[in-house]
Amino acid sequence: MSVWIEHCQGRPTLLVVDDQPINIRILNELFRADCDMHMATCGEQAIAISQSLQPDLILLDIMMEGMDGLEVCRRLKSDPATAAIPIIFITAKDAANDEALGLELGAVDYICKPLNPAIVRARVKTHLTLKMQGDYLKQLASLDGLTGIANRRAFDLRLAEAWSHACREGETLSLLMIDIDYFKAFNDHFGHLEGDQCLRRVAGILADSVNRPYDTVARFGGEEFACILPDTDAPGALKLAQRIQHNIKQLAIVHPASDVSEVLTLSIGIASLKPTIGGNDTQLITLADAALYQAKSDGRNRVYSQTT
Repeated sequence: MSVWIEHCQGRPTLLVVDDQPINIRILNELFRADCDMHMATCGEQAIAISQSLQPDLILLDIMMEGMDGLEVCRRLKSDPATAAIPIIFITAKDAANDEALGLELGAVDYICKPLNPAIVRARVKTHLTLKMQGDYLKQLASLDGLTGIANRRAFDLRLAEAWSHACREGETLSLLMIDIDYFKAFNDHFGHLEGDQCLRRVAGILADSVNRPYDTVARFGGEEFACILPDTDAPGALKLAQRIQHNIKQLAIVHPASDVSEVLTLSIGIASLKPTIGGNDTQLITLADAALYQAKSDGRNRVYSQTT
């Protein structure tokens, strides 16, 4: 499996759930060279680890004291946060009806004890490969094909998630709307190929300017970009906007067709608010759009902040 692992983004994460230490040791020995291994010895522990860790695959014994594997599977599949994690049942049971029940609950495969190492490794490799391929396709679907940052669909999903989280936690949510000044004139002067390269370089600057992993930089459309900033107040959002302005000027992309500078510049609108239950994330987009419009109306190459 090592050759296959080299083609994955990092090592897969494997959760082994069994109340017999000997079985855990056997499976750990089989996969520790290729996977990040995690163990659980009861159903409650397995569910807690799955929710926090989000493993790539779960090897789950059916016959356990207390909550059995079937109930663990049922609970994991009923929770949106863990429903997509593939589960392989490992058990001494081999009756057809037991296998059918496990598959009906959402398991992807069924391996019987005593374990055959070659069979176990082959099946785990198969399902980890399918999981990684699925993750890769999901990632591609969320990226803008030209710039490589989040696309509009991913922006909409992540803003909705950030809004819901801010509602629950009572936090401030900020949004930056960013527009390249006189981009049409840039395209007309240099051509669309150079314009595409310009968009890629701006996207790179935005991604490099954002430091926190839970912030989102996205291409909103055309030459317009956006930054979703959870748990960020107006002064914090302004600080980031000023850093972006500084970094884009340091890039020094020549723009002879601009009316405000000899190099490429940005106009940035900032909106910050505390979301409330019953509100809608479009409110934040509307505020940020209005702030961006004001920044452009005031002469471009500037930041305008709007809060509620």
